[in-house]
Amino acid sequence: AVAEHTLGMMLGLSKRIGECDRRRRRERGFPREDVRGREMQGRVLGRVGIGNVGTRVARLASAFDMTVLAYDPYVSADEIARRGARPVSLNELLEQADFVSLHCPRTAETIGMIGAQAFARMKPGAAFITTARGGIHDEDALFAALQSGHLSGAGVDVWDKEPPPLDHPLLTRDNVIATYHTAGVTFEARRNVAGMAAEQVVGL
Repeated sequence: AVAEHTLGMMLGLSKRIGECDRRRRRERGFPREDVRGREMQGRVLGRVGIGNVGTRVARLASAFDMTVLAYDPYVSADEIARRGARPVSLNELLEQADFVSLHCPRTAETIGMIGAQAFARMKPGAAFITTARGGIHDEDALFAALQSGHLSGAGVDVWDKEPPPLDHPLLTRDNVIATYHTAGVTFEARRNVAGMAAEQVVGL
């Protein structure tokens, strides 16, 4: 469920679906070129963390012939390659990726890991996506990177405060897809989690 949500955000940002939808509802007569998108085919996806979700995202990205990079200090280079990605440093990932997607846990090491310096290292026009945990990225720094035009858009599912307040700066931007920790909230995911819990109880 979370991997599909990540891919959905990537598609939405690339094709500027949310922007077009909002403008179409409030404006008339704007040129289609104003919401011209880009194709995902052949782009570079950088994943920070390559556990279960990150691995599934890599499989989905293969449908678009994307180059997949991964940074995960707790997984060996050979295992990263086995999971469908090229192992790189965090700085290399930020500098090369068209999409930077977070799939790491919130720990003492990762809190504030993606801040102003990290966003500045990202390619001009790149997009940032997180379905991990709030606090790993700096929300004010992300807003500044979007406001300046350095980043083309962001997909944010996790927040410092959930749900985010209605006056949150990121919610003022049309190039932000905002959900609030709903990436894993699907009928199928709920059923699967219940099934796994039941199997564990039976196995006790």
